[in-house]
Amino acid sequence: MDRRKAIKLLAGGTTVSLVSASPVIASVVASNSEQENKKLAMVIDLRRCNGCKACVTACGHENGNEPDEHRTQVLQSSTEINGKEYVLNLPLLCNQCDNPVCTKVCPTGATFKRKEDGIVVVDSTGCIDCNFCVYTCPYDGVRFTNSKTGTVDKCNFCIQRTSKGFLPACVETCTGGARVFGDLKDPDSDVSKLLKKHEALVLQSDKNTQPNVYYIGLTDTESDQPYNLNSALTWQR
Repeated sequence: MDRRKAIKLLAGGTTVSLVSASPVIASVVASNSEQENKKLAMVIDLRRCNGCKACVTACGHENGNEPDEHRTQVLQSSTEINGKEYVLNLPLLCNQCDNPVCTKVCPTGATFKRKEDGIVVVDSTGCIDCNFCVYTCPYDGVRFTNSKTGTVDKCNFCIQRTSKGFLPACVETCTGGARVFGDLKDPDSDVSKLLKKHEALVLQSDKNTQPNVYYIGLTDTESDQPYNLNSALTWQR
């Protein structure tokens, strides 16, 4: 289905008739009725990001994605402040929103927000690749169709690791220590401490999606800009 047809369906409130969700989806949704225990988030300190892209490589290896399919990328661009030019290294990924629009348009329930930790995930067993979530997400390029599964894919904070107490692959391999991960409900977590100590911004706050990826060292102007993860594949000047 192309973008225009999908948007027309969404705008018109068209109901899409589908077979019942898979047992896997049903069981996952049922477990989500529990109260959220954690609120996992990521803080990215741009002052520490050197643009090495070790995070991108680690993510690809951990999740088995093809070389041209990315759950995260680092956008590199030239920007000017007070007449001086400098390079902005901006890591991009799914923002794991508290008010995600993607979950509201998914016709099968395959895209949902986990109650136990707040992570927004895509269950490939229930995804029909309609791309509604792709078109409605205000953060361009953070979702893609996985060429292996034929379903939508995106960052899920490496739930196969975090559910066992490990850090996401991108955080563990960040050479500059720019990416920090933890539970915002825990006042003693590294992310909570950083947000108390430093001013941090989210991307495109005007979209009211309430992201859980925060940036230290980002200006108001930069945070308001629309970014596309796919454009991070080339150096921009």
